[in-house]
Amino acid sequence: MTESAVAQPPSYSGRWQIDRFVVSTALAGVALLGGLIWLETAPFMVALFVIGTVLGIALYHGAFGFTAGWRNLVVHRKGAGMRAQLLLFGLSSLIMVPLLHSGQDGLIGAVAPVGTSLVVGSFLFGLGMQLGGGCGSGTLFTVGAGNIRMVITLVFFILGTVMGSIHLPWWLDQPGVDPISLVTPLGVSGAILAQWLGLGLIALWVNRIERKAHGSVERAALLWQAPSHGPVRTLLTGRWPFAWAILVLALGNALTLAIGGSPWSITFAFNVWGAKALEAVGVNMGQFEFWQWEYPAMALKDSVLTNIPSVMNFGLLLGAMLAAGLANRFNEASRNRPEPRQFYAAVVGGLLLGYGARLGFGCNIGALFSGIASASVHAWIWFACAFVGSLVGIRLRPWFRLPN
Repeated sequence: MTESAVAQPPSYSGRWQIDRFVVSTALAGVALLGGLIWLETAPFMVALFVIGTVLGIALYHGAFGFTAGWRNLVVHRKGAGMRAQLLLFGLSSLIMVPLLHSGQDGLIGAVAPVGTSLVVGSFLFGLGMQLGGGCGSGTLFTVGAGNIRMVITLVFFILGTVMGSIHLPWWLDQPGVDPISLVTPLGVSGAILAQWLGLGLIALWVNRIERKAHGSVERAALLWQAPSHGPVRTLLTGRWPFAWAILVLALGNALTLAIGGSPWSITFAFNVWGAKALEAVGVNMGQFEFWQWEYPAMALKDSVLTNIPSVMNFGLLLGAMLAAGLANRFNEASRNRPEPRQFYAAVVGGLLLGYGARLGFGCNIGALFSGIASASVHAWIWFACAFVGSLVGIRLRPWFRLPN
């Protein structure tokens, strides 16, 4: 996710003011789009749209950032964001791995091949995160919160996914192996325990780095951000303790799996949006192998209102907009005009994000979060390679006039 829209925590002092225009627009958008989805598809798709909206609120109010969390650990030796991510993965694994293997028909996990495409794609994605200013969900929720620079990142993110989709068949011909689920050799309980062990070891490493630099580990952000105006106002205006966001994100992903049949994903929708836009200007996307595969071909042909990732992304955008309006912070990140190089970073970062997401079988949500929640080996490799790419991106940020 991102640092751009939520770089500064909201002010908790003074009288509560909301941006009525933004809140009204967001609510009208939710009602209108929800009605169109209802007419176009079925009630379960409306439920997924609502889940996407709640996830957008949680991402914004929780300031739940992969991008900033990784950078804070590397640059500032602070690990609160990383610990929150690890707790999210652990909780989701506990809920979703048994659900996926409960015998219920129609449930498919986020399990993908392991090979050259994954390694290259996740590395590029991690690099793009730091230059673009956010990941898949982070780009979306900051756009929803009115961040103009992130609109540029999103446009080139979409372009990058389309380029990646054209090249993906070639990348899949490079060395690699079929998808590997930890459940196959270890069983459900063994897979969960193995993943908790891996997450625990990473948490110990993160804590060691922070303790060595600062003498202690900061824990307040997990449970409560003081000062506050009480739970109700904090719920509506943020900033949420990480624990609240972790709970909502974990349950949201589990509900997405239970209702939609597969875990939460973000970037396939970008593929569809970009391909549809190119078809609208006369490009025949069906000539490319990726768009001849069954699911992409069906998504390209059908309305975006029948595509689960698209519907949830629409909800996420509106949810973030609603949250920003309730906090009276809409467009706050764009009030200081960025330097030209920062726009170049958005272009380069967006392209890397998109291309990397397609080659790496998703972003931090679809590949990492949902992948670990599905006990897939590819998610762990994605994690490692994206983190290395992120290290390179952090080194490049000063050249683009991006603060670390």
